[in-house]
Amino acid sequence: MILSSVNSIMLFSMPGGSEWILIILVVLLMFGGKKIPELMRGVGRGIREFNDAKSNVKSEIEEGMKEKDPGKQQQVSQ
Repeated sequence: MILSSVNSIMLFSMPGGSEWILIILVVLLMFGGKKIPELMRGVGRGIREFNDAKSNVKSEIEEGMKEKDPGKQQQVSQ
């Protein structure tokens, strides 16, 4: 029972060298050599926008926590 669950987990591990080559060949066939740089630029922009949004949300949360803390400290000191 345990062995079968471990085997099913191992089926979905990261692809090895030959699998990556196959994936790259399929991408080349589907998109062609001229479209791949455009595709990668789009992926790069998407990742950059995601990271910018993530850092904005993080800074807003930190600012909100800083604003909340001074009021708490004043109540404790009074």
